[in-house]
Amino acid sequence: MTTGDAHLLIVDDDERIRDLLKKFLVRAGFLVTAARDAAHARRVLSGLDFDLIVLDVMMPGEDGLSLTAALRETRTTPILLLTARGETGDRIKGLEAGADDYLPKPFEPKELLLRINAILRRMPENRPEEVTPKFLQLGAIRYDIERGEMWQGDTLVRLTSTEVQLMKIFSAQPGEAVSRAKLVEDLGRDRGQAQERAVDVQITRLRRKIESNPKQPQYLQTVRGAGYMLAPD
Repeated sequence: MTTGDAHLLIVDDDERIRDLLKKFLVRAGFLVTAARDAAHARRVLSGLDFDLIVLDVMMPGEDGLSLTAALRETRTTPILLLTARGETGDRIKGLEAGADDYLPKPFEPKELLLRINAILRRMPENRPEEVTPKFLQLGAIRYDIERGEMWQGDTLVRLTSTEVQLMKIFSAQPGEAVSRAKLVEDLGRDRGQAQERAVDVQITRLRRKIESNPKQPQYLQTVRGAGYMLAPD
């Protein structure tokens, strides 16, 4: 996806920050819509689809974590959280709620732009209809490699952009372990233990969608000392 194709939703209760971000991202080539709080964002989302949502965590009324969790029930739109909370535990809560990335405040606008572009690059491209799909079977789950889609029977399993990218990585080398450091690198994240722990959170979320018993994974396995491995039927 190119910058000029992407429509972003900025949700922040601080009017000054909201306007500054909108102006900066418009100059960067994005189409941008702004919302002042979660309720306003819900109204906007009821009539428009977006390629990415930039969402402040600390807002009056419904906060960003609650809105993220609610949106994940029906949407796979990538979400980037802006948070004044810098502790690892708080960042993990954001990822567990369904966010794709987070950026602690205060931040440089250029770093926000880099993170937005990294998320958009991970989004799957549209595939021609005539391409013959290839599948991986994971018990009751069928994964369409060509389309990056996961199905349980006739029901489409909703995946976040990060989960789509993880499945793309694992399905390219089924039966082979991929290290946490390699996953961090392939996801376009900065290196470090915090990001590796964030990958663990994403793996836990993905297992909930694949495994009948996520605590005893059969298909997305942990390989001691080596990382994670997709083991299809």
